[in-house]
Amino acid sequence: MKQALSVLVIACLLVSCGAKKRASKKDSRQYDVAKKGTYPLPEDTGKFVRFKVNSVEEYVSLFSEIAQHEMELYGIPASITLAQGMLESGIGIGPLALKSNNHFGIKCHNGWEGDKVYHDDDTSQECFRKYNHPLYSFRDHSIFLSSRVRYASLFKLRRNDYVRWAKGLKKAGYATDPKYAAKLISFIERYKLHRFDSRKKGIVVANDLPEQRDPNAAVEYQIHKVVRGDTLYSLSQRYYVPIEDIMALNNMESSLLNVGQELRIREREGQ
Repeated sequence: MKQALSVLVIACLLVSCGAKKRASKKDSRQYDVAKKGTYPLPEDTGKFVRFKVNSVEEYVSLFSEIAQHEMELYGIPASITLAQGMLESGIGIGPLALKSNNHFGIKCHNGWEGDKVYHDDDTSQECFRKYNHPLYSFRDHSIFLSSRVRYASLFKLRRNDYVRWAKGLKKAGYATDPKYAAKLISFIERYKLHRFDSRKKGIVVANDLPEQRDPNAAVEYQIHKVVRGDTLYSLSQRYYVPIEDIMALNNMESSLLNVGQELRIREREGQ
């Protein structure tokens, strides 16, 4: 019965619990990355899908496979993604998560064009990103970390080195809590989240991929000429490729762009 319920819950999450389809400009495509083997993100119907769990075990059961897929695509340890999600969202039932589906406490920041909510955090009524579906929050978390230079050093760490990842996130300024790294490590070890940082159920995760890859080897790419207002974040959404790929393919050491600059953008598989 418990297993059947778990399958039903996951199925409900992926299809937005039967929400009636309607056109939406802010659909899930902005978070999609076309890559063989990735899971399909649910279509944004425009309806806010509120999801509530009753325990840490339920949260882990529901989101562990999603965290592994994100690790495969972006190289962020699944244990770190799960621990941050649990801590920042109060296992999905904290006030911010319930009204925004924001599981990672990501604030609006410059360039955010999606929905917003206002919530007391370090200061009163700060702007936070809002998502119509929890899975969009997981994908945006991956994009957020991989798109900012201050987190770049983390992606040089081994994918199973959750201790250094946790300390690196705190050092890079992800949170102001001085005990943030210790809390993440505690969550990971208490609930054995590190078990998701390796191969599971036939999924090829980041630990199984080469630590270094040649971005110029046998790559089909298109040229994008930078115009005013372009950012690596907006280009990653426009072309559906990870920001780290854009930076690697163009030998970029900084996320700064110049008007008129020509960038090579990796072609989507299947195009």
